[in-house]
Amino acid sequence: MTRPAPPLRPEFWTLPLNRLNPTEWEALCDGCGKCCLNKIEYEDTNEIAFTNIACKLLDGQSCRCSNYEIRHQFVPDCVRLSPKTISKIAYWMPSTCAYRLRHQGQPLFDWHPLISGDPDSVHAAGQSVQGWTVPEFNVPEEDWDDYIIEDL
Repeated sequence: MTRPAPPLRPEFWTLPLNRLNPTEWEALCDGCGKCCLNKIEYEDTNEIAFTNIACKLLDGQSCRCSNYEIRHQFVPDCVRLSPKTISKIAYWMPSTCAYRLRHQGQPLFDWHPLISGDPDSVHAAGQSVQGWTVPEFNVPEEDWDDYIIEDL
C-alpha cells in the first residue's frame, strides 16, 4: 500500500528549499523544459552554453520528461536535483528556473503556474521550450555548437 502524497501547503514556494516536502519540491517545477536542453560546458572557461537540442526524453509539446520516474535508466547523467545538490547545480540551471530563483532567495515570476494558477501560463508567457527544440538524435554531438541559443 502506497502512502498518499502530503498536501501542498499554502505558498510553500516562499519557504527555504530545505523545508519543502518531496511533493512540494516536485511542484516547484514550472514545466518549461529548459533544463532538458543539452548544454555545452567549456572546460577552459567553465562557461555554459544552452542549445535548442532537447534530451531524447523531452516531450516537446508538454515540455515534460516522457519517462521522468525512470529517466536515469535511459539518461544516466540526467541531473538529480534536490535541496542537497542545488548549490552545486544552480549555475547550470536556466535563469528563470524556480529552483535556481528560490535557491538565490528570489521570488517566482508571475507566469509561474504556482503564482498564476494556470499550468499553461509558462507556455503562454513564452517561457517554455514548447515547439522550438530539435531532438538530440537528429544532431551529431560535434555539431552542437551550431545550435547554441542565448542564455535562458
